[in-house]
Order: sequence, then C-alpha cells, then structure tokens
Amino acid sequence: MAEVLVAEGLGARTRRGWVFRDVDVTVDAGEFVTLAGAGGSGRTSLLLALAGYFRTTEGTVRRLAKPALGFVAGVNEPEPGLTVAEHVEERLVLLGRASWNLRKRRRQALEILQGVPLQPQTLGRDLDRQGAHLLCLALARVGEPGIILVDDVDSGLSEVEREVVELALRESGPAVVVTERAA
Repeated sequence: MAEVLVAEGLGARTRRGWVFRDVDVTVDAGEFVTLAGAGGSGRTSLLLALAGYFRTTEGTVRRLAKPALGFVAGVNEPEPGLTVAEHVEERLVLLGRASWNLRKRRRQALEILQGVPLQPQTLGRDLDRQGAHLLCLALARVGEPGIILVDDVDSGLSEVEREVVELALRESGPAVVVTERAA
C-alpha cells in the first residue's frame, strides 16, 4: 500500500515542557489508525501536528496525501448559526466547487448529504456530538483528502453512537487517524 503520512521522531516542546515526543507513525492509504493516550497526554496536539496545524520542534512529518480535519472540538466544529446544508454549501464555495446558481448549489449540497443521517435544515447548535462528527466528516470529504484526522471519537458518545461514527469513518474512503483516551 502507498503511504499517505509518515512522522519520524516527532516532538513538540513548549516553555512548560514536552507536549509529545519521539513519535513515529506511518499511515497507509485506506488504513484506520487509532492514537490513544491519557487525558493531557498531547493527543489533540499530535493529531493537529500530523495534519499540519500545530508546530513541532523536532522530527519530520511527510504528508503524501492531502489531509483534512474531521471533528476537533474547539478547532473544527459546526458553526452554530448555519444549517447542515449551509455548511456543505459554504465548503463547496470555499473550495471553488460550487455552482454560482443558488438552486444548483443547494442541489449539490443535498447530493453530498445523501446517506448522511442528518437533517439538512438542522442548525449547527442543535447537533449532538454524533451529528457534529458526521457533519465534519461529510465536510472533510468534500475536499477529497487522502487522509482524515479526527479527535476524541470516544468522548461524549454512547457506545452505539461511537459505532455509528467509527463505521462512517471506516467507510469514508481515505485513510483515517483518530484519537481516543487510553482505557
């Protein structure tokens, strides 16, 4: 399989000390990788570093496919005042893939949302944690990434909700890296 992400000796140090250190990760196309660690262990920072959104102080990261963030609380989450469909329309516009015709653009958004168990008119503020994960996954996929990175797939979800989110991630197509708390 082709590698889509390789990190070697990756570390991030701040004035307070190491956030994470000596991390080696290789992710192949289509692979599902879980990074587990205790609360405060640097899981989210590592995930963001792998995606290119957090500065590291040692080691290297090679992104051999386009990364996209799924749900990352406080970093990449639904806008409270936009509907599910408006989120998709906005992403299409930002990526230059939207029709300038409003009706066509709305149809594009609804086509992308087919099979996603969310109501297009639901506001971001009304989504539960599972809905936020599913919307952010749909938004990530619009950009056709080679790898999607998602934080805390085990936080705030029931066992059934977690299974729904993980199944959606596994069936998303590209490689997926998720973080979760260590048991």
